[in-house]
Amino acid sequence: MQPRVVSVKFLFLKMLKKFVFLSLILIYSSCSNNSTEKKSELNPNSDENIAYFWGEVALEATARDTERFSPRPTITSRYLGLIFTSVFDAWTVYDAKAIPVYYKGKKVTKGSFEDLETTISYAAYRTLLEYYPNDSIYFKDRLAELGLEKDLNKIVIDSPADIGVKVAESLIEKRKRDGSNQYGFRSSDGTTPYQDYTNYQPINSADVNVDINRWQPKYFISNDNERYAPGCLTPYWQKVTPITLESSDQFRSPPPPEYGSDKLNQQIEEVVGLQAELTTDQKGLVEFMRDGPKSVQQAGHWLVLAQLLSEKRDHSLEEDVKMYFLNQITAMDAFIASWDTKMYYDYARPYALVHEYYKDKMIYGWKGYEEGWGKLKGSEWRPYSPDLFLCPPFPSYVSGHSTVSGACAEALKLYTGSDDFDVTIPFVAGSYTEKESEWKDIELYFPTLSSAAEMAGISRVLGGYHIQEDNIEGLILGRKVANQAYNFYLEHIGVKE
Repeated sequence: MQPRVVSVKFLFLKMLKKFVFLSLILIYSSCSNNSTEKKSELNPNSDENIAYFWGEVALEATARDTERFSPRPTITSRYLGLIFTSVFDAWTVYDAKAIPVYYKGKKVTKGSFEDLETTISYAAYRTLLEYYPNDSIYFKDRLAELGLEKDLNKIVIDSPADIGVKVAESLIEKRKRDGSNQYGFRSSDGTTPYQDYTNYQPINSADVNVDINRWQPKYFISNDNERYAPGCLTPYWQKVTPITLESSDQFRSPPPPEYGSDKLNQQIEEVVGLQAELTTDQKGLVEFMRDGPKSVQQAGHWLVLAQLLSEKRDHSLEEDVKMYFLNQITAMDAFIASWDTKMYYDYARPYALVHEYYKDKMIYGWKGYEEGWGKLKGSEWRPYSPDLFLCPPFPSYVSGHSTVSGACAEALKLYTGSDDFDVTIPFVAGSYTEKESEWKDIELYFPTLSSAAEMAGISRVLGGYHIQEDNIEGLILGRKVANQAYNFYLEHIGVKE
């Protein structure tokens, strides 16, 4: 029996709501950047507002995308970033001061709250159709739940629905040639989506390592029990146009430690030592942050956390529109910045480095699903992962988890004016990796947003995917991105010239 598969989306939105949320009592002070007007039935709060509704739809679509295409966190971070930019631009149409990112249409000065909800819903719907086309029936069903027309051809010109569609299509058109190669414009055949157009080739093959400082592909084992080495995921992503950054290399990280240096020696020793003494709670943290095959990945993970904040703070529609926008453009740009550093240094992962450092030495570690824990040669060492996805297929430095988590935590902290989080998550340690006899019920506690980011980062060291340098510099990079994104956000809500 293989490890159980549960997505982070379902873990948070079902288990957390059911078992945790009722026991949490938090008192938050009001924040200067949030709306202070009295809420009413005409402006439903937290999980009843329309932004939250479309957030859940976007998370489900992201989980389905992972099932279809395997994890592709760069691509889905762009989808989510653009979906919530579309939602934000729809909201700005009804706000006198706010400045849309892409839409250039007229403001609506006499629209009702229902008109605003309708415009937001169609902006979200049309953008979701563009970026997750395989789930069009699902999106139409969700639109129908709101009592809205599913056929875009039947929409009345200049109606709130039509404005929402125009908002979305303005964004879609302006992002078509943003470097993501979604439409295959830069592919060799002019049509294949997401084909690398930089001609990246790893220095090392999966079988031969000629430069230990550089990234080496590694073999996975498929569901059909076939051995294969996946290529580098979107090795051109640093060329995607950011939303808030001046350029992808604006905050490029300093060089990583070289092979043979004291720093690298110590950090590789740390990775091996941490895995050898991995506690049950640490196993759970590694798995929770790694997530299962139906993952919403890092951008989606932090959207779920933002939704949890919405519930805890009883957010209005306006507050959620703003928070999700800031949260997801930060995640999108954090991935672009992370990929700039990753592809610039093309740095090795611990998977290969441990093999080189320890070779025939006997060490203790994870031997795989069938064999469990025990002694093994250094050349046989592996991360704490199932065979299906042993290690992320792209360079190590800096950690994407650390960059995105550092960025999103900082952005949420800036938005709310508080670092408080105080969330306990029930989890079953071992359930993504080990045999059922080894599973243990645990609780993961996240006292603050910053600690959630730091725990996400250290989980990648505990799991054997990164050295500490990848984590530390990733968190630093992410926080720089967040502050840049926050300034962009303030400008677009109309409070900063």
